[in-house]
Amino acid sequence: MATVASTPESASPAPATPRPVATGRVYGLVGEFDTAAELYHAAEVVRDRGFKRWDVHSPFPIHGMDNAMGLGKSVVSYIVLCGGLTGFTTAVLLTFIPSTITYPLIVQGKPLNFFTVPAFFPIMFELTVLFSAFAAVFGMLAMNRLPRWHHPLFNHERFARSTDDGFFISIEATDPRFIEADVRELLESVGAQHITLVHDHD
Repeated sequence: MATVASTPESASPAPATPRPVATGRVYGLVGEFDTAAELYHAAEVVRDRGFKRWDVHSPFPIHGMDNAMGLGKSVVSYIVLCGGLTGFTTAVLLTFIPSTITYPLIVQGKPLNFFTVPAFFPIMFELTVLFSAFAAVFGMLAMNRLPRWHHPLFNHERFARSTDDGFFISIEATDPRFIEADVRELLESVGAQHITLVHDHD
């Protein structure tokens, strides 16, 4: 009995190579937009849906975006106020305590009471400004959770366009309203493209 040689067509197909699976916890969903106007409208929709842990990313500041995101007054201003008051109080203590309590010396008729305060104005001003500046810098870093050597969004290849011509919205998985299917549907409804689930690689 003759045997029929097997041909490539009759051979069973080779098993498909499995796709690599992302590791690490889920950071959130990222959607990309073509224009700043689309990003602005999407931010309004996400704000109205009640999301709290999300952000927008664009190559340049967009006028009115704070209102579109529902952002209130920055907490940094209160931190700067506390820093300024601390600096002013420190200057008052550093000037009045030595002059009136520790070393009460009368020099050229200088009074030892409150009327000597004009001589201490420069010190009060300088320390108020100095402490306010430190509070502004370190308060800003703390509110932005900086320094941070790596951010999960850097794992998304297309996110590099956010410094050139890309507009993005990222909704974090830690948001109480985050459900992947619902968030993906929301981003699709506002015209987002390249919606990607981003992982925070360890």
